[in-house]
Amino acid sequence: MNPVLQLLDWLVNIVMFAIIGRAILSWFVRDPSHPAMRLLIDVTEPILGPIRRALPASWTIDLSPLIAILLIQVLWQLILSIIVS
Repeated sequence: MNPVLQLLDWLVNIVMFAIIGRAILSWFVRDPSHPAMRLLIDVTEPILGPIRRALPASWTIDLSPLIAILLIQVLWQLILSIIVS
């Protein structure tokens, strides 16, 4: 894999870990102004916000992190299969 793809792969993994970290911290840290939570919100909200708005408001569980990770994985694998082949 060339260095550009390795860098992009690294960035994709960081975003996915940020999404997971935000989901886990949201169970424990209720203050969105907490520095760690603020950083994770700033990094992940551009991805999670549109997904959350597209989901039905009646859902009691926020599935946007799960959906975001699945979409990122599918898109990244699609991009890799197109570029590498």
